[in-house]
Amino acid sequence: MRKFIALVLWLLCASCVFASEPLVIQDQGSFMVGGTTVTNDGEFNFSDWLDQSGQTAYGDHAYVWYQVPVNAKKLPLVFLHGGGQSKKTWETTPDGREGFQNIFLRRGFSTYLVDQPRRGEAGFSTVASDGPIPPAYYDRTMFTLFRLGRWPKFYEDTQFPRDQESLNQFMRQGTPNTAPLDFNLVADSMAALLEKIGPSILVTHSQGGGCGWLTVSKTDNIRAIVAFEPGGSPRLFPEGEVPEAMNTSFGVIEGTAIPLEEFKKFTKFPIIIFYGDHIATEPTDNYGSDQWRAELALGRKFAELVNKYGGDVTIVHLPELGIKGNTHFMFSDLNNIEIADLMSKWLTEKGLDN
Repeated sequence: MRKFIALVLWLLCASCVFASEPLVIQDQGSFMVGGTTVTNDGEFNFSDWLDQSGQTAYGDHAYVWYQVPVNAKKLPLVFLHGGGQSKKTWETTPDGREGFQNIFLRRGFSTYLVDQPRRGEAGFSTVASDGPIPPAYYDRTMFTLFRLGRWPKFYEDTQFPRDQESLNQFMRQGTPNTAPLDFNLVADSMAALLEKIGPSILVTHSQGGGCGWLTVSKTDNIRAIVAFEPGGSPRLFPEGEVPEAMNTSFGVIEGTAIPLEEFKKFTKFPIIIFYGDHIATEPTDNYGSDQWRAELALGRKFAELVNKYGGDVTIVHLPELGIKGNTHFMFSDLNNIEIADLMSKWLTEKGLDN
C-alpha cells in the first residue's frame, strides 16, 4: 500500500514538473517589416531641432516579435490579431495561463507575433490621424460583441473566466488605431513578412482574417491558413458567385467579388476556419450573436466555393463537436488547450507539423 501511495505521489510530482517544464528558446528577437516613408517639403535647418522641413517620417510598417524553439519544426506559425487588438491576443491569457504563443512553442513551432500597421508597437503612420485618441467607452459593447454573454450576465456555460480581474485584464488588452485602418496595407506588410521568413502557416483572428485573405494574392509563401472567426471586410468570393448580403442587428454582412483566377489561389493550400458558441440561428437583437450568424453563413459559402474549385477548406463550428461556451477569443478561453489540440490534429493530418 505504501509503495502504491509513493508511486501516486511520484506521478503527481512528475506531472507538476512537466506542467512547468522550462521552455528552451534557441533564438528570439523583433523587427519591423514593410512600411512607407514620406519626406516633408523644404530644407532641414540644423539649428532648429523642432523644424520638420526636409525631414522624413517612417511609418505604416508591421512590428514582429519572434521566438524559435530548439529543434523547431520546418514551418513557423505567423499570428495576426483582430480589430482593436495587438499581438497580446496570442500571449498570456486574461487569467494568467499560457496562450497560443507558448502552447505552440512547446509543440515545436517557431512563432511570429505581429502588430499590424498603425497598431500597438507599430503605431507610427505616414497618414495623419483624425486627432487625439479619445477614451474607449465600449466595455458593455465588447462584452456582448465578443460573446462573453449579454451584459451584465455571462453565458451560463461561458469558457471565459468569470472573475473580475480576468475581465479587467481582457478589457485593458485592446489598443486603438493611430491612423485609419487599411486592409491592403496590413496585407502588404504580411506579404513582406512572409517574403522575409519564407514558407509559413498563417494564423488569423477576426478582422485579421480579412487581411489574411488579401495576403494570399500578394505572396506564394502561405502553406496553410488557420482562421479563428474571420470577420470584417473583405469577405472574398468569385465574381458572379457572391452570396446575398445579410442584414443583422450588427449591420450588413456582405461579400466582395474578385476575379475567379484570383479566388482560385485559395485552392493552393489547406484552410481551416473555427467558430465558437452562442452564434444565433435566427435573427436576433443580440448583435454579438447575430453578426456571427451571418459571418458563419458566409464562411460556409466561402468553404463550399473553394472546395468546388478543388480546394481544401474545413469549417469547425465547435458546438457541433460538443464543445460548448467558447467566445470570439476561443484561443484564450479556459479550454484553449482543447482548441490548440484541434488545431494540432489538423496540422498533423495535413502534414504541416514536420
